[in-house]
Amino acid sequence: MWDSFMGQLQLMAQNLIGLFAYDPEAPMLFSSGLFWILFILFIPVYALLKDSKVKMVVFVVAFSLYFYYKSSGIFFLMLIATSAVDWIISKMIFRVKSKAGKKTLMWTSIVISLSILGYFKYANFFLWNWNQMVEGNFQPLDIILPVGISFYTFQSISYIVDVYKGKIAPTKTWLEYLFFLSFFPALVAGPIVRADYFLPQLEKNERASYANIYGGLWLIMVGIIKKALIADYIAQYNDLIFNDPSLYTGVQTLMGVLGYTMQIYCDFSGYSDMAIGIALIMGFKLGINFDSPYQSRNLTEFWRRWHISLSSWLRDYVYIPLGGNRKGTVRTYVNNFLTMLIGGLWHGAAWKFVFWGAMHGAGLAVHKACKPWLKRVPDNFITVFISWIVTFIYVSLLWVFFRAASFEDSVLIISNIFVDFHWNQIPQFFEARMVWCIMMFTLIIFHFIPQKFADRCQDLFVRSPWVVKIVAFIVVVQLVIEFMSEEVSPFIYFQF
Repeated sequence: MWDSFMGQLQLMAQNLIGLFAYDPEAPMLFSSGLFWILFILFIPVYALLKDSKVKMVVFVVAFSLYFYYKSSGIFFLMLIATSAVDWIISKMIFRVKSKAGKKTLMWTSIVISLSILGYFKYANFFLWNWNQMVEGNFQPLDIILPVGISFYTFQSISYIVDVYKGKIAPTKTWLEYLFFLSFFPALVAGPIVRADYFLPQLEKNERASYANIYGGLWLIMVGIIKKALIADYIAQYNDLIFNDPSLYTGVQTLMGVLGYTMQIYCDFSGYSDMAIGIALIMGFKLGINFDSPYQSRNLTEFWRRWHISLSSWLRDYVYIPLGGNRKGTVRTYVNNFLTMLIGGLWHGAAWKFVFWGAMHGAGLAVHKACKPWLKRVPDNFITVFISWIVTFIYVSLLWVFFRAASFEDSVLIISNIFVDFHWNQIPQFFEARMVWCIMMFTLIIFHFIPQKFADRCQDLFVRSPWVVKIVAFIVVVQLVIEFMSEEVSPFIYFQF
């Protein structure tokens, strides 16, 4: 009996240690049960500490660093160091009187941030390309990419630049800046939070309203449906196509491409919805990050609707500093192209991402060049449909380069669609993949529902009795359990 008791005690100790230990095979995700158990425990303590700003900040920072440790291990120390360097430099920028001194300090911070990002994310990429040129024997460095480093690096840069420009003052304490940089809802996969939008909210430290709390719960439920129900389910088929494209027909390949087009939207926007919802429950607004992007009728509109926090960051901190549209037509096109090239490289250290960004940059330039002619085209149903379908096809085909294992696989996938496509195989595909097709069709319909209708649904949920809220939540959980894959899939943007 004593041995049994000691065995149970030892097992409990191991489980407790596991709760605080980093497991690289099982990083903490918003879609994991452990996170939601911890968040349910986190919220009442957070509510009790909310009235004391200092205590609240300390508690949230501690939880955020724990969350990042569970997501990326020892690299949480690098996040702490980055925040300390940024904050010290921001205070120096604020105190220095000369513009040259301020600019030197700003660039010092930017170079430090980009150097860290460059080492972890791009060192092997540049070394591989160098060895290709000199025909050397390339041995990749053993580098582990810290989760979310691209996101918090951009937040760090925007903070320093905004302090330099006088848009914001440095935070009074280092802890407040660490709160901003490590805020766990947006830490590992965005949205990219801007200091001039977020820090005033921290200063006010207002409690979440009734509408915000239940509006946040609604967004969390929508995000779970998008990610754990739809994205993870349709990904099971998409992965078959992209993992071995030579085995499939044109129809099967086309469906895989369309599937990934919807998968990456549901996966990333689902994460954003959950992040925004969690922040709302805590009394913070992160802003909208996706606005039905596949409704877009041109690439310019697409980038105003897709990953809004990134596209607006690139506009304000890359495109405009390059000269924007202030230096002539040709320079505008070049600036567009360079901005999207940087955006492509930001997504990953591979030529396929560079190509993806370059083609979006070229597409944006072509659209701007055609604007005078497009303005003379009648705005009717036919032209609207043609504009939409051309944009959707262009975006979908470029997603192939984003997802495929190599540039060669991307070419093979696209060529399969055009060379080996047979219409009579579509009914067979529907019969073999009926649930997948129904899920895709339902997703497309909901994607094109007017935003007013979606807002109305959210408002009805907020004002509904608590019984209705509980039933809705149970239905969502049951649907996820019914369709979930064997293991929780990491978010696509988790790798960036």
